Amino acid sequence: MNKISILTRALLLGVVALMVSFSSIYAGPKRGGDYIIPVGQFPPHFNAAIKTGSDLQAAASRIFVSLVEINEEWEAEPYLAKSWKISPDGLTYTFYLHEGTTFHDGKPVTSKDVAFSLNVTKKNHPFGPYMFGAVDRVETPDRYTVVFKLKQPHPALMIALSLPLMPILPEHVYGEHNGPIRKNPANIKAIGSGAFKVAEYNPGKSYILERFDNYLRPGQPYFDRFIGKVVGSPSSALIALKRGEISNLAVGDPQMLSRMKRDKSLFVTPRGTKGVGSINHIEFNLRNKYLKDKRVRQAIAYAIDRDFITQKLHRGLTRISTGPIHSSSPMYSDKVNRYNINLEKANRLLDDAGYKRGSDGMRFSLSMTYMPVAVIEHEHKMIAEYAKPQLKKIGIKIILKAPADFMNWYMTLAKWQHDLTTSNYFSWGDPVIGVHRMFMSTNIKHRVWTNTAGYVNKKVDALLNAAAMENDVNKRKALYAEFQKIVADDLPVYFTVEDAFYFGFNKELMNITFGIFGPRYEQMYWKNGQAP
Repeated sequence: MNKISILTRALLLGVVALMVSFSSIYAGPKRGGDYIIPVGQFPPHFNAAIKTGSDLQAAASRIFVSLVEINEEWEAEPYLAKSWKISPDGLTYTFYLHEGTTFHDGKPVTSKDVAFSLNVTKKNHPFGPYMFGAVDRVETPDRYTVVFKLKQPHPALMIALSLPLMPILPEHVYGEHNGPIRKNPANIKAIGSGAFKVAEYNPGKSYILERFDNYLRPGQPYFDRFIGKVVGSPSSALIALKRGEISNLAVGDPQMLSRMKRDKSLFVTPRGTKGVGSINHIEFNLRNKYLKDKRVRQAIAYAIDRDFITQKLHRGLTRISTGPIHSSSPMYSDKVNRYNINLEKANRLLDDAGYKRGSDGMRFSLSMTYMPVAVIEHEHKMIAEYAKPQLKKIGIKIILKAPADFMNWYMTLAKWQHDLTTSNYFSWGDPVIGVHRMFMSTNIKHRVWTNTAGYVNKKVDALLNAAAMENDVNKRKALYAEFQKIVADDLPVYFTVEDAFYFGFNKELMNITFGIFGPRYEQMYWKNGQAP
Protein backbone atom coordinates (compact mmCIF):
# COMPACT_ATOMS: atom_id res chain seq x y z
CA MET A 1 0.00 0.00 0.00
CA ASN A 2 1.49 3.36 -1.04
CA LYS A 3 1.77 6.42 1.18
CA ILE A 4 -1.21 8.13 -0.49
CA SER A 5 -3.46 5.11 0.15
CA ILE A 6 -2.34 4.91 3.76
CA LEU A 7 -2.99 8.64 4.22
CA THR A 8 -6.37 8.40 2.54
CA ARG A 9 -7.35 5.43 4.70
CA ALA A 10 -6.27 7.28 7.86
CA LEU A 11 -8.29 10.35 6.88
CA LEU A 12 -11.34 8.19 6.19
CA LEU A 13 -11.00 6.45 9.55
CA GLY A 14 -10.68 9.85 11.22
CA VAL A 15 -13.80 11.13 9.51
CA VAL A 16 -15.72 7.99 10.52
CA ALA A 17 -14.53 8.34 14.12
CA LEU A 18 -15.56 12.00 14.14
CA MET A 19 -18.97 11.12 12.71
CA VAL A 20 -19.47 8.47 15.38
CA SER A 21 -18.45 10.98 18.03
CA PHE A 22 -20.85 13.63 16.74
CA SER A 23 -23.66 11.10 16.31
CA SER A 24 -23.18 10.06 19.95
CA ILE A 25 -23.32 13.66 21.12
CA TYR A 26 -26.37 14.56 19.06
CA ALA A 27 -28.16 11.21 19.18
CA GLY A 28 -30.78 12.71 21.48
CA PRO A 29 -32.62 11.09 24.39
CA LYS A 30 -32.30 7.34 24.82
CA ARG A 31 -35.19 5.10 25.70
CA GLY A 32 -34.94 2.46 28.37
CA GLY A 33 -34.55 1.74 32.05
CA ASP A 34 -36.72 2.09 35.11
CA TYR A 35 -37.24 5.22 37.18
CA ILE A 36 -37.88 4.46 40.85
CA ILE A 37 -39.13 6.88 43.49
CA PRO A 38 -39.48 6.29 47.24
CA VAL A 39 -42.99 6.34 48.70
CA GLY A 40 -43.68 7.68 52.18
CA GLN A 41 -47.47 7.46 52.56
CA PHE A 42 -48.50 4.68 50.16
CA PRO A 43 -51.38 5.96 47.99
CA PRO A 44 -54.77 4.32 48.64
CA HIS A 45 -55.47 4.79 44.92
CA PHE A 46 -54.40 6.99 41.99
CA ASN A 47 -57.41 9.28 41.50
CA ALA A 48 -56.11 12.79 42.23
CA ALA A 49 -59.52 14.28 41.31
CA ILE A 50 -61.00 13.08 44.59
CA LYS A 51 -58.06 13.11 47.00
CA THR A 52 -54.86 15.06 47.59
CA GLY A 53 -51.49 13.90 48.93
CA SER A 54 -47.98 14.17 47.53
CA ASP A 55 -47.39 10.43 47.07
CA LEU A 56 -50.74 9.94 45.36
CA GLN A 57 -50.16 12.94 43.14
CA ALA A 58 -46.65 11.82 42.13
CA ALA A 59 -48.17 8.70 40.58
CA ALA A 60 -51.36 10.33 39.27
CA SER A 61 -49.38 12.98 37.40
CA ARG A 62 -47.73 10.18 35.39
CA ILE A 63 -51.01 8.35 34.70
CA PHE A 64 -53.16 11.33 33.74
CA VAL A 65 -52.69 14.52 31.75
CA SER A 66 -54.14 17.97 32.42
CA LEU A 67 -55.25 20.78 30.16
CA VAL A 68 -52.08 22.81 30.80
CA GLU A 69 -48.77 22.68 32.63
CA ILE A 70 -47.29 25.51 34.72
CA ASN A 71 -43.59 26.20 34.20
CA GLU A 72 -41.14 27.62 36.73
CA GLU A 73 -41.94 31.16 35.55
CA TRP A 74 -45.58 30.64 36.58
CA GLU A 75 -46.67 30.55 32.93
CA ALA A 76 -49.24 28.16 31.49
CA GLU A 77 -47.95 25.89 28.73
CA PRO A 78 -49.92 23.62 26.37
CA TYR A 79 -50.56 20.03 27.39
CA LEU A 80 -53.83 18.36 26.39
CA ALA A 81 -54.90 21.84 25.23
CA LYS A 82 -52.78 22.88 22.28
CA SER A 83 -54.02 26.47 22.54
CA TRP A 84 -56.62 28.64 24.23
CA LYS A 85 -58.13 32.10 24.33
CA ILE A 86 -59.59 34.15 27.15
CA SER A 87 -62.35 36.72 26.65
CA PRO A 88 -61.55 40.37 27.51
CA ASP A 89 -63.89 40.25 30.52
CA GLY A 90 -62.16 37.13 31.85
CA LEU A 91 -65.40 35.16 32.00
CA THR A 92 -64.92 32.79 29.06
CA TYR A 93 -61.99 30.41 28.60
CA THR A 94 -61.93 28.44 25.35
CA PHE A 95 -59.50 25.51 25.02
CA TYR A 96 -58.66 23.66 21.81
CA LEU A 97 -57.55 20.09 22.43
CA HIS A 98 -54.96 17.99 20.65
CA GLU A 99 -56.86 15.71 18.27
CA GLY A 100 -56.06 12.02 18.25
CA THR A 101 -55.17 11.77 21.95
CA THR A 102 -56.28 8.46 23.44
CA PHE A 103 -56.76 6.98 26.85
CA HIS A 104 -54.83 3.88 27.89
CA ASP A 105 -57.78 1.70 26.78
CA GLY A 106 -57.64 3.16 23.27
CA LYS A 107 -60.74 5.37 23.55
CA PRO A 108 -60.38 8.99 22.36
CA VAL A 109 -60.00 11.92 24.77
CA THR A 110 -62.70 14.49 24.04
CA SER A 111 -64.05 17.75 25.37
CA LYS A 112 -66.77 15.84 27.24
CA ASP A 113 -64.07 14.08 29.29
CA VAL A 114 -62.66 17.49 30.25
CA ALA A 115 -66.10 18.77 31.29
CA PHE A 116 -66.71 15.59 33.27
CA SER A 117 -63.32 15.86 35.00
CA LEU A 118 -63.90 19.43 36.10
CA ASN A 119 -67.27 18.56 37.60
CA VAL A 120 -65.85 15.54 39.44
CA THR A 121 -62.94 17.57 40.84
CA LYS A 122 -65.19 20.47 41.81
CA LYS A 123 -67.51 18.14 43.72
CA ASN A 124 -64.98 15.75 45.29
CA HIS A 125 -61.54 17.32 45.67
CA PRO A 126 -60.74 18.92 49.06
CA PHE A 127 -59.92 22.17 47.22
CA GLY A 128 -62.73 21.78 44.68
CA PRO A 129 -64.89 24.74 45.74
CA TYR A 130 -61.87 27.06 45.77
CA MET A 131 -60.51 25.83 42.44
CA PHE A 132 -63.77 25.74 40.49
CA GLY A 133 -66.45 27.52 42.48
CA ALA A 134 -66.28 30.39 39.98
CA VAL A 135 -67.07 28.08 37.04
CA ASP A 136 -70.75 28.33 36.18
CA ARG A 137 -70.82 25.73 33.43
CA VAL A 138 -68.71 23.91 30.86
CA GLU A 139 -69.73 23.83 27.20
CA THR A 140 -68.52 21.34 24.59
CA PRO A 141 -69.40 22.74 21.14
CA ASP A 142 -67.42 19.95 19.45
CA ARG A 143 -65.22 16.97 20.35
CA TYR A 144 -62.05 19.03 20.64
CA THR A 145 -63.27 22.37 21.97
CA VAL A 146 -64.17 23.01 25.60
CA VAL A 147 -65.50 26.32 26.93
CA PHE A 148 -65.54 27.35 30.58
CA LYS A 149 -68.17 29.94 31.46
CA LEU A 150 -67.37 31.76 34.71
CA LYS A 151 -69.67 33.57 37.13
CA GLN A 152 -66.82 35.90 38.03
CA PRO A 153 -63.17 36.34 37.03
CA HIS A 154 -60.90 33.61 38.39
CA PRO A 155 -57.16 34.42 38.20
CA ALA A 156 -56.20 31.05 39.70
CA LEU A 157 -58.03 29.01 37.04
CA MET A 158 -55.03 28.07 34.90
CA ILE A 159 -53.12 26.71 37.89
CA ALA A 160 -56.22 24.80 39.01
CA LEU A 161 -56.41 23.21 35.55
CA SER A 162 -52.88 21.85 35.77
CA LEU A 163 -51.52 18.66 37.32
CA PRO A 164 -51.63 17.50 39.99
CA LEU A 165 -54.82 19.43 40.70
CA MET A 166 -57.16 18.42 37.84
CA PRO A 167 -56.43 15.16 36.02
CA ILE A 168 -58.42 14.41 32.87
CA LEU A 169 -60.55 11.34 33.61
CA PRO A 170 -62.33 9.22 30.98
CA GLU A 171 -66.08 9.59 31.56
CA HIS A 172 -66.74 6.12 30.14
CA VAL A 173 -64.64 4.65 32.99
CA TYR A 174 -65.38 6.95 35.94
CA GLY A 175 -68.94 8.06 35.14
CA GLU A 176 -71.88 7.49 37.49
CA HIS A 177 -73.09 4.58 35.34
CA ASN A 178 -70.15 2.67 36.89
CA GLY A 179 -71.27 3.47 40.43
CA PRO A 180 -70.06 6.02 43.04
CA ILE A 181 -66.70 7.38 42.00
CA ARG A 182 -65.11 6.83 45.42
CA LYS A 183 -65.80 3.10 45.05
CA ASN A 184 -64.78 2.82 41.40
CA PRO A 185 -62.15 0.06 40.95
CA ALA A 186 -60.50 2.29 38.33
CA ASN A 187 -59.28 4.50 41.15
CA ILE A 188 -56.63 1.79 41.58
CA LYS A 189 -56.65 0.20 38.11
CA ALA A 190 -56.48 3.71 36.77
CA ILE A 191 -57.17 4.59 33.15
CA GLY A 192 -55.73 7.90 32.01
CA SER A 193 -53.96 9.26 28.95
CA GLY A 194 -50.66 10.08 30.64
CA ALA A 195 -47.14 8.91 29.87
CA PHE A 196 -47.46 5.73 31.94
CA LYS A 197 -50.21 3.20 32.56
CA VAL A 198 -50.84 1.07 35.63
CA ALA A 199 -49.26 -2.40 35.51
CA GLU A 200 -49.11 -3.47 39.18
CA TYR A 201 -50.46 -2.23 42.51
CA ASN A 202 -49.14 -3.92 45.64
CA PRO A 203 -50.76 -2.15 48.62
CA GLY A 204 -48.28 -0.85 51.14
CA LYS A 205 -45.31 -2.06 49.12
CA SER A 206 -45.00 -0.84 45.53
CA TYR A 207 -46.68 0.09 42.28
CA ILE A 208 -45.41 -0.24 38.72
CA LEU A 209 -46.39 1.98 35.81
CA GLU A 210 -45.39 1.05 32.26
CA ARG A 211 -44.69 3.36 29.32
CA PHE A 212 -47.74 4.29 27.25
CA ASP A 213 -46.60 4.22 23.65
CA ASN A 214 -49.52 6.33 22.37
CA TYR A 215 -48.80 9.24 24.74
CA LEU A 216 -49.73 12.56 23.18
CA ARG A 217 -46.09 13.72 23.05
CA PRO A 218 -44.45 11.46 20.44
CA GLY A 219 -41.29 9.73 21.63
CA GLN A 220 -41.95 10.37 25.30
CA PRO A 221 -41.65 9.03 27.90
CA TYR A 222 -38.15 7.62 27.73
CA PHE A 223 -38.25 5.33 30.76
CA ASP A 224 -39.68 1.84 30.33
CA ARG A 225 -41.28 1.93 33.75
CA PHE A 226 -42.04 4.39 36.55
CA ILE A 227 -41.99 2.63 39.91
CA GLY A 228 -42.92 3.74 43.40
CA LYS A 229 -41.82 1.62 46.33
CA VAL A 230 -41.80 1.88 50.10
CA VAL A 231 -38.21 2.00 51.32
CA GLY A 232 -38.71 2.54 55.04
CA SER A 233 -37.17 5.49 56.90
CA PRO A 234 -35.73 8.61 55.23
CA SER A 235 -32.23 7.40 56.09
CA SER A 236 -33.00 4.08 54.36
CA ALA A 237 -34.15 6.04 51.33
CA LEU A 238 -30.86 7.93 51.20
CA ILE A 239 -28.90 4.65 51.32
CA ALA A 240 -31.14 3.32 48.54
CA LEU A 241 -30.43 6.43 46.44
CA LYS A 242 -26.67 6.03 46.82
CA ARG A 243 -26.93 2.35 45.85
CA GLY A 244 -29.00 3.16 42.78
CA GLU A 245 -32.04 1.34 44.18
CA ILE A 246 -34.10 4.50 43.76
CA SER A 247 -33.54 7.32 41.26
CA ASN A 248 -34.26 10.44 43.24
CA LEU A 249 -35.11 11.63 46.74
CA ALA A 250 -36.67 14.80 48.16
CA VAL A 251 -35.30 15.77 51.57
CA GLY A 252 -35.95 18.44 54.15
CA ASP A 253 -33.68 17.18 56.90
CA PRO A 254 -30.40 19.07 57.44
CA GLN A 255 -28.32 15.99 58.20
CA MET A 256 -29.64 14.08 55.21
CA LEU A 257 -29.11 17.06 52.92
CA SER A 258 -25.52 17.40 54.09
CA ARG A 259 -24.88 13.72 53.41
CA MET A 260 -26.56 13.95 50.02
CA LYS A 261 -24.50 16.96 48.95
CA ARG A 262 -21.25 15.18 49.81
CA ASP A 263 -21.98 12.28 47.46
CA LYS A 264 -20.29 12.92 44.09
CA SER A 265 -22.64 10.52 42.30
CA LEU A 266 -25.65 12.76 43.01
CA PHE A 267 -26.99 15.99 41.56
CA VAL A 268 -28.70 18.07 44.28
CA THR A 269 -30.99 21.03 43.63
CA PRO A 270 -33.60 23.12 45.51
CA ARG A 271 -35.64 23.63 42.32
CA GLY A 272 -39.08 22.28 41.64
CA THR A 273 -41.23 23.21 44.64
CA LYS A 274 -42.19 26.85 44.01
CA GLY A 275 -45.84 25.96 43.66
CA VAL A 276 -45.98 23.72 46.72
CA GLY A 277 -45.23 26.61 49.07
CA SER A 278 -44.93 24.81 52.41
CA ILE A 279 -45.47 27.14 55.38
CA ASN A 280 -45.03 25.97 58.98
CA HIS A 281 -46.70 27.70 61.89
CA ILE A 282 -47.85 27.50 65.48
CA GLU A 283 -51.63 27.50 65.48
CA PHE A 284 -53.55 29.15 68.31
CA ASN A 285 -56.97 27.87 69.27
CA LEU A 286 -58.76 31.21 69.49
CA ARG A 287 -61.50 29.64 71.59
CA ASN A 288 -59.04 29.40 74.50
CA LYS A 289 -59.66 32.09 77.14
CA TYR A 290 -56.03 33.25 77.02
CA LEU A 291 -55.29 32.82 73.33
CA LYS A 292 -58.35 34.74 72.17
CA ASP A 293 -56.48 37.87 73.36
CA LYS A 294 -54.30 39.14 70.53
CA ARG A 295 -51.79 40.52 73.03
CA VAL A 296 -51.10 37.00 74.30
CA ARG A 297 -50.54 35.70 70.77
CA GLN A 298 -48.22 38.58 69.98
CA ALA A 299 -46.31 38.05 73.23
CA ILE A 300 -45.72 34.42 72.25
CA ALA A 301 -44.48 35.57 68.85
CA TYR A 302 -41.99 38.02 70.41
CA ALA A 303 -40.66 35.26 72.70
CA ILE A 304 -39.71 32.90 69.87
CA ASP A 305 -36.49 33.48 67.94
CA ARG A 306 -37.02 32.33 64.38
CA ASP A 307 -33.40 33.03 63.46
CA PHE A 308 -32.39 30.52 66.13
CA ILE A 309 -34.87 28.00 64.74
CA THR A 310 -33.68 28.27 61.13
CA GLN A 311 -29.95 28.60 61.80
CA LYS A 312 -29.42 26.42 64.88
CA LEU A 313 -32.27 23.94 65.09
CA HIS A 314 -32.67 23.47 61.35
CA ARG A 315 -29.04 24.19 60.39
CA GLY A 316 -29.90 26.78 57.78
CA LEU A 317 -32.14 24.46 55.78
CA THR A 318 -35.44 26.25 56.45
CA ARG A 319 -36.22 29.94 55.89
CA ILE A 320 -38.07 32.37 58.13
CA SER A 321 -41.76 32.63 57.29
CA THR A 322 -43.17 36.13 57.67
CA GLY A 323 -46.81 35.62 56.82
CA PRO A 324 -49.55 33.53 55.23
CA ILE A 325 -48.18 33.58 51.65
CA HIS A 326 -45.00 31.76 50.72
CA SER A 327 -42.03 33.89 49.64
CA SER A 328 -41.84 32.08 46.26
CA SER A 329 -45.31 33.30 45.31
CA PRO A 330 -45.75 36.31 43.01
CA MET A 331 -48.31 37.52 45.59
CA TYR A 332 -45.85 37.60 48.49
CA SER A 333 -45.24 40.78 50.52
CA ASP A 334 -42.66 41.29 53.29
CA LYS A 335 -44.26 44.52 54.52
CA VAL A 336 -45.46 42.97 57.76
CA ASN A 337 -44.56 42.93 61.45
CA ARG A 338 -41.70 40.42 61.64
CA TYR A 339 -41.74 39.89 65.45
CA ASN A 340 -38.01 39.98 66.02
CA ILE A 341 -37.33 38.44 69.42
CA ASN A 342 -38.05 40.86 72.25
CA LEU A 343 -38.72 39.30 75.65
CA GLU A 344 -39.18 42.67 77.31
CA LYS A 345 -41.96 43.56 74.89
CA ALA A 346 -43.51 40.11 75.29
CA ASN A 347 -43.64 40.48 79.07
CA ARG A 348 -45.09 43.97 78.78
CA LEU A 349 -47.88 42.74 76.50
CA LEU A 350 -48.83 40.06 78.99
CA ASP A 351 -48.76 42.56 81.86
CA ASP A 352 -51.00 44.91 79.88
CA ALA A 353 -53.38 42.02 79.21
CA GLY A 354 -53.76 41.59 83.00
CA TYR A 355 -51.96 38.25 83.35
CA LYS A 356 -49.64 38.80 86.32
CA ARG A 357 -47.02 36.30 87.43
CA GLY A 358 -47.85 34.02 90.31
CA SER A 359 -45.54 33.00 93.15
CA ASP A 360 -43.97 30.38 90.86
CA GLY A 361 -43.29 33.00 88.20
CA MET A 362 -45.95 31.62 85.87
CA ARG A 363 -48.96 33.54 84.56
CA PHE A 364 -50.97 30.59 83.15
CA SER A 365 -50.43 27.26 81.41
CA LEU A 366 -51.20 25.98 77.91
CA SER A 367 -50.91 22.58 76.32
CA MET A 368 -48.94 22.17 73.11
CA THR A 369 -48.70 19.34 70.60
CA TYR A 370 -46.95 18.99 67.24
CA MET A 371 -47.55 17.45 63.84
CA PRO A 372 -45.79 14.07 63.55
CA VAL A 373 -44.78 13.72 59.90
CA ALA A 374 -41.73 11.58 59.17
CA VAL A 375 -40.06 13.78 56.57
CA ILE A 376 -40.31 17.04 58.49
CA GLU A 377 -41.02 15.89 62.03
CA HIS A 378 -37.65 17.24 63.11
CA GLU A 379 -38.93 20.73 62.36
CA HIS A 380 -42.19 20.42 64.26
CA LYS A 381 -40.94 18.51 67.26
CA MET A 382 -37.89 20.76 67.60
CA ILE A 383 -40.02 23.90 67.47
CA ALA A 384 -42.42 22.57 70.13
CA GLU A 385 -39.57 21.52 72.41
CA TYR A 386 -37.83 24.87 71.88
CA ALA A 387 -41.03 26.84 72.58
CA LYS A 388 -41.49 25.29 76.03
CA PRO A 389 -38.44 26.90 77.76
CA GLN A 390 -38.79 30.09 75.68
CA LEU A 391 -42.35 30.71 76.80
CA LYS A 392 -41.41 29.93 80.38
CA LYS A 393 -39.25 33.05 80.21
CA ILE A 394 -42.38 35.16 79.82
CA GLY A 395 -44.41 33.27 82.43
CA ILE A 396 -46.33 30.82 80.22
CA LYS A 397 -46.09 27.19 81.31
CA ILE A 398 -46.22 24.83 78.34
CA ILE A 399 -47.45 21.27 78.89
CA LEU A 400 -45.97 19.38 75.94
CA LYS A 401 -48.21 16.58 74.66
CA ALA A 402 -46.51 14.30 72.16
CA PRO A 403 -49.08 12.81 69.75
CA ALA A 404 -49.33 9.02 69.67
CA ASP A 405 -49.35 9.09 65.88
CA PHE A 406 -50.51 11.22 62.96
CA MET A 407 -54.18 10.29 63.32
CA ASN A 408 -54.10 11.12 67.03
CA TRP A 409 -52.74 14.58 66.20
CA TYR A 410 -55.21 14.98 63.32
CA MET A 411 -58.26 14.19 65.47
CA THR A 412 -57.10 16.45 68.30
CA LEU A 413 -56.91 19.35 65.89
CA ALA A 414 -60.09 18.44 63.99
CA LYS A 415 -62.04 18.37 67.26
CA TRP A 416 -60.56 21.76 68.28
CA GLN A 417 -59.14 20.17 71.46
CA HIS A 418 -55.72 21.80 71.16
CA ASP A 419 -54.40 24.98 72.77
CA LEU A 420 -51.27 25.25 70.65
CA THR A 421 -49.98 23.00 67.91
CA THR A 422 -47.35 23.13 65.22
CA SER A 423 -48.75 22.52 61.76
CA ASN A 424 -48.19 23.45 58.15
CA TYR A 425 -50.06 23.98 54.91
CA PHE A 426 -49.22 23.99 51.21
CA SER A 427 -50.08 26.94 48.99
CA TRP A 428 -50.64 24.83 45.84
CA GLY A 429 -49.61 27.49 43.38
CA ASP A 430 -52.11 30.23 44.12
CA PRO A 431 -53.46 31.68 47.39
CA VAL A 432 -57.03 30.99 46.25
CA ILE A 433 -56.29 27.27 46.25
CA GLY A 434 -54.07 26.78 49.28
CA VAL A 435 -54.22 29.86 51.53
CA HIS A 436 -57.82 31.09 51.62
CA ARG A 437 -59.01 27.83 53.21
CA MET A 438 -56.89 28.54 56.30
CA PHE A 439 -58.21 32.04 57.07
CA MET A 440 -61.75 32.43 55.69
CA SER A 441 -64.35 32.61 58.46
CA THR A 442 -66.66 30.58 56.20
CA ASN A 443 -64.22 27.66 56.36
CA ILE A 444 -64.15 26.93 60.11
CA LYS A 445 -64.55 23.16 60.08
CA HIS A 446 -63.80 20.04 62.07
CA ARG A 447 -61.19 19.08 59.50
CA VAL A 448 -57.45 19.69 59.48
CA TRP A 449 -56.06 22.24 57.01
CA THR A 450 -59.13 24.40 57.29
CA ASN A 451 -59.64 27.34 59.65
CA THR A 452 -59.38 25.18 62.79
CA ALA A 453 -57.96 28.17 64.66
CA GLY A 454 -61.44 29.70 64.59
CA TYR A 455 -60.29 33.00 63.08
CA VAL A 456 -62.99 35.51 62.15
CA ASN A 457 -62.13 38.81 60.49
CA LYS A 458 -64.70 40.16 58.04
CA LYS A 459 -62.17 42.52 56.44
CA VAL A 460 -59.90 39.55 55.71
CA ASP A 461 -62.86 37.71 54.20
CA ALA A 462 -63.59 40.71 51.97
CA LEU A 463 -59.96 41.07 50.87
CA LEU A 464 -59.69 37.39 49.99
CA ASN A 465 -62.99 37.39 48.13
CA ALA A 466 -61.86 40.43 46.14
CA ALA A 467 -58.44 38.93 45.38
CA ALA A 468 -60.08 35.70 44.21
CA MET A 469 -61.66 37.50 41.26
CA GLU A 470 -59.17 40.29 40.50
CA ASN A 471 -57.43 39.69 37.17
CA ASP A 472 -55.29 42.82 37.34
CA VAL A 473 -52.00 41.53 38.76
CA ASN A 474 -50.99 44.77 40.50
CA LYS A 475 -54.40 45.27 42.10
CA ARG A 476 -54.37 41.68 43.21
CA LYS A 477 -50.93 42.04 44.78
CA ALA A 478 -52.17 45.10 46.68
CA LEU A 479 -55.14 43.16 48.07
CA TYR A 480 -52.92 40.32 49.20
CA ALA A 481 -50.37 42.74 50.67
CA GLU A 482 -53.06 44.19 52.93
CA PHE A 483 -54.27 40.69 53.81
CA GLN A 484 -50.77 39.60 54.81
CA LYS A 485 -50.29 42.70 56.95
CA ILE A 486 -53.57 42.18 58.83
CA VAL A 487 -53.03 38.46 59.45
CA ALA A 488 -49.45 39.02 60.61
CA ASP A 489 -50.85 41.49 63.14
CA ASP A 490 -53.85 39.41 64.25
CA LEU A 491 -51.77 36.20 64.44
CA PRO A 492 -54.43 33.48 64.31
CA VAL A 493 -51.29 31.43 63.68
CA TYR A 494 -47.66 32.40 64.24
CA PHE A 495 -45.67 31.80 61.08
CA THR A 496 -42.37 30.10 61.84
CA VAL A 497 -40.47 28.68 58.86
CA GLU A 498 -40.78 27.80 55.20
CA ASP A 499 -39.65 24.34 54.19
CA ALA A 500 -36.82 24.19 51.70
CA PHE A 501 -37.00 20.81 50.00
CA TYR A 502 -34.06 19.60 47.95
CA PHE A 503 -34.11 16.94 45.24
CA GLY A 504 -31.20 14.55 44.90
CA PHE A 505 -30.87 12.79 41.53
CA ASN A 506 -28.54 10.13 40.21
CA LYS A 507 -26.04 11.96 37.95
CA GLU A 508 -26.73 9.50 35.11
CA LEU A 509 -30.12 11.20 34.63
CA MET A 510 -30.34 13.62 31.71
CA ASN A 511 -32.66 16.53 30.92
CA ILE A 512 -33.86 17.09 34.48
CA THR A 513 -36.59 19.73 34.15
CA PHE A 514 -39.19 21.13 36.53
CA GLY A 515 -42.54 22.82 36.76
CA ILE A 516 -43.78 24.53 39.91
CA PHE A 517 -44.96 21.22 41.39
CA GLY A 518 -41.83 19.13 40.92
CA PRO A 519 -39.83 17.23 38.28
CA ARG A 520 -41.19 16.54 34.82
CA TYR A 521 -40.30 12.87 34.65
CA GLU A 522 -41.68 12.37 31.14
CA GLN A 523 -38.85 14.46 29.69
CA MET A 524 -36.00 12.79 31.61
CA TYR A 525 -33.91 9.84 30.44
CA TRP A 526 -30.93 7.73 31.43
CA LYS A 527 -27.63 8.71 29.85
CA ASN A 528 -27.00 5.20 28.52
CA GLY A 529 -30.61 4.12 28.14
CA GLN A 530 -30.61 2.16 31.38
CA ALA A 531 -30.40 2.82 35.09
CA PRO A 532 -26.83 2.50 36.43
